Amino acid sequence: MEDMELVSVGKIIGTHGYRGLLKLRPLTDFPERFNELERVILDTSKIQREVHIQFCQHHKRDLLIKLAEIDNLDLAREVQGALIKITPDQLYPLPEGYYYHFQLLGLQVEDVELGNLGKIKDILETGANDVYVIDSQEYGEILIPAIKEVILAVDLEQNKMQVRLLPGLIPSK
Repeated sequence: MEDMELVSVGKIIGTHGYRGLLKLRPLTDFPERFNELERVILDTSKIQREVHIQFCQHHKRDLLIKLAEIDNLDLAREVQGALIKITPDQLYPLPEGYYYHFQLLGLQVEDVELGNLGKIKDILETGANDVYVIDSQEYGEILIPAIKEVILAVDLEQNKMQVRLLPGLIPSK
């Protein structure tokens, strides 16, 4: 199973009790997804394996999750720090014009006036909107706000994003 096709949706941050219950920190805007998932990929730093969710419930800010394959405290401790991943076909569909971060990373960004700017290398989550960090050979690092006035089009099949930069977004040389 190739890691590139998997999407992280949770991280095991601890154990709960002695019967293999796991504390899970959701890495998704849709934590309710765990109530609908039957199988996920458990990704430790050593192996990836398919596991089956028996149940999931909210616990403070996190979740408690029971995996069929982990039935005691010793096994639960072995997977602490592991990621819970899913395949793209298990993703929640997003409304038109919305994208998962992993879909945007690496996109080639082109400005309508300046042409090719570079590729999205990171996405910063701010209170108001995301900010795309562009790695540009010509301009250095460019920070682009993910707002309608700037992002004109996203074409995942062509691996491109078209933008119209606001004044002052390009660092001066």
